Amino acid sequence: AHLAESGGRLVQVGDSLKLSCVDSGGTFSTYAMGWFRQAPGTEREFVASIGWRGDTTSYSDSVKGRFTISRDNAKSTVYLQMNNLTPEDTAVYYCAADQSGWAGSMGDEYDYWGQGTQVTVSS
Repeated sequence: AHLAESGGRLVQVGDSLKLSCVDSGGTFSTYAMGWFRQAPGTEREFVASIGWRGDTTSYSDSVKGRFTISRDNAKSTVYLQMNNLTPEDTAVYYCAADQSGWAGSMGDEYDYWGQGTQVTVSS
């Protein structure tokens, strides 16, 4: 897989933003996909994951109810819709692909990573 994220930018508190991640190099439809984020001075944290068929999703407690992960296998793209953003959501967001299709929450389970896209939420 070759993953490329896009959509990150500077937004205001309460705004919405949709991130995209396109896979240009692999069999996207067989991978579980995840979104992770890392703020300066912190460890990378799990945000959301989705199974290869798109019928199973998982979210961290900090984003549950505000973020939605989805995928379009025909476009080899996974999305992260983020609503009601807060300054605590400021981070570099990474998408990742898991060949096993497990859709777990641990970064070590994922085989491929994108380069990240910056999301900044200003108060």
